[in-house]
Amino acid sequence: MSTGDKIQNAGDKVKGTAKEAAGKAVGNERLQAEGKADKAKGDVKQAGEKVKDAFKD
Repeated sequence: MSTGDKIQNAGDKVKGTAKEAAGKAVGNERLQAEGKADKAKGDVKQAGEKVKDAFKD
């Protein structure tokens, strides 16, 4: 996994966490859902990169 990919995936997770927290703070369920989706997207991308790395070795 390249460093750029790691940073981008971590950024997705951080962005998702922030959106989810903001949604909870203001009672916005749609924002909470978007935050959860962003976190999941980061996790899925990270898992995919790990699989690619496993096959490179």
